[in-house]
Amino acid sequence: MKFGVVIFPGSNCDHDLLYVLKKILKQDVVALWHKDKNLQKCDFIFLPGGFSYGDYLRSGAIARFSPIMEKVIDYANKGGYLMGICNGFQILCEAKLLPGALLHNNNQKFICKNVFIKPVSKKAAPVKHLDPKIALKIPVAHAEGRYYADKKTIKQLYDNDQILFKYCDAAGNITEESNINGSIDNIAGICNTNRNVFGMMPHPERACDTELANTDGMFIMDSLLRTLSKK
Repeated sequence: MKFGVVIFPGSNCDHDLLYVLKKILKQDVVALWHKDKNLQKCDFIFLPGGFSYGDYLRSGAIARFSPIMEKVIDYANKGGYLMGICNGFQILCEAKLLPGALLHNNNQKFICKNVFIKPVSKKAAPVKHLDPKIALKIPVAHAEGRYYADKKTIKQLYDNDQILFKYCDAAGNITEESNINGSIDNIAGICNTNRNVFGMMPHPERACDTELANTDGMFIMDSLLRTLSKK
């Protein structure tokens, strides 16, 4: 497969993704500049974390109008695989490729630490091959990560198996205390109805190298590869 990582002004996790995809997973990967309009025939596109355009207006609000996003949106609407991590998730919501919004954390502070998340969906590529009973330790780094959607949308997410992950404790218990940013129903990641667009706030690419003493993110990346290799 060929992966593309979009780089916006202010992206700071782009090279993390490029490194993991190329050096660790041995995949073909290219960097896609935000002013480009050529997706270079990629099979899967990532929108990385960071602070695109300095998070002016709202996180992701300006990046959504970058020249490349016209092509990315068209690509996703035609069934192309697309994943946004942290700021990338915010951009996907701003572009209406995913429902809901990411609001300021309920403590009004920037949160940067390891947290635990638990897979929920049974069909989506990032979680299809994960054990639903095992919590994964994945870093977060965000100030606007509190997922919110109205009741009708939340019901649709459950009905359509669109919830990827929920925040939990180390034992996998989904509790109010483990909800690090106040997200509705502890939601940490979702996908669209067609299950080709994925968004999550935690950073799996920051937990893929033994040098970091945490490789739980590899389970998520491996699930993606295993699922898509069968397409």
